[in-house]
Amino acid sequence: MKKILVFCFALLGFTATNAQKLNFNKDGLFKIAQFTDVHYVHGNSKSDTALMAIQRVLDTEKPDMVIFTGDIVTGRPAKTGWDAITKLVIDRKIPFAVTLGNHDDENGTTRLELEKIITSYQYNCNYPTGGELSGVMNNVIPIYGSEKDMQVKSLIYCFDSGAYSTINDVPGYGWITTDIIDWYKKQSLHFTKQNNFQPLPALAYFHIPLPEYRLAFNDESNKRIGVRKEDECPSDLNSGMFIAMKEMKDVMGTFVGHDHVNDYIVDYYGIALAYGQFTGWRTTYISEMNGSRIVLLKEGKYEFDTWIRLLDGSVKHKVAFPTDLAKEKKK
Repeated sequence: MKKILVFCFALLGFTATNAQKLNFNKDGLFKIAQFTDVHYVHGNSKSDTALMAIQRVLDTEKPDMVIFTGDIVTGRPAKTGWDAITKLVIDRKIPFAVTLGNHDDENGTTRLELEKIITSYQYNCNYPTGGELSGVMNNVIPIYGSEKDMQVKSLIYCFDSGAYSTINDVPGYGWITTDIIDWYKKQSLHFTKQNNFQPLPALAYFHIPLPEYRLAFNDESNKRIGVRKEDECPSDLNSGMFIAMKEMKDVMGTFVGHDHVNDYIVDYYGIALAYGQFTGWRTTYISEMNGSRIVLLKEGKYEFDTWIRLLDGSVKHKVAFPTDLAKEKKK
């Protein structure tokens, strides 16, 4: 069975073949389920709870889209693992996108090979960019209006935040590189011009948090919802992604993984910096209850609701952005 729709991005010559056309529903809502750090090892019983969490969240929330934000399959063979994970969304006919983490390509399969595997799946929304930009699957995915509206009303950015530092005398993790940032700004400007020079409400998904996460949480004047149980692990250098988003005025929130026991969301200069909920299980260093972060977009509005849905069905940290994260006005 072929995918539902074919459409193209002429801008910069990137083509999104066989991608799903996403629309707000008749109520003007669009729901996204984020799964992160699944650390799935095919055939390992320690991964069973991760699979259970994904299935329960999908059946409870019934999202319009799923986004996997890195460190998803961490065992060999990678293709078999990805087949098992993606089957859960494909069987439910849910469009999905993927951003890679720092562990996905450590099991004998390169990032380019993973891009080829992932973009071949039915219901996948990614399109290949490997070789054109640093990393792979740096994508902008439009969400169109409800009632068969052909106008783009919101954007989902997927960025490859890399794996580890590529500069010899700089330790630590990777970052969103300057060529990706330049690409993002051109994409953003393109859609802003199309929208009568008004930035479209957008979300950005990637794996490794920006350095601003730590700055935002450490500022006690910011309202923080959720917990930080480990130090943030961003890159040691700041490549400028946050200031680019502020300049372009479209991204409302960023959603990452990487730090398994952090699940907070905080407003930093008008952009929500959020962690997803750790989805894996005992294949990693944490045994706390796993789940998913849910985001509910609202057509034509620069706002969203978000909450965490856990394996046991419970909900925590329900937030309406921006109102619930606004600083209290000084008297």
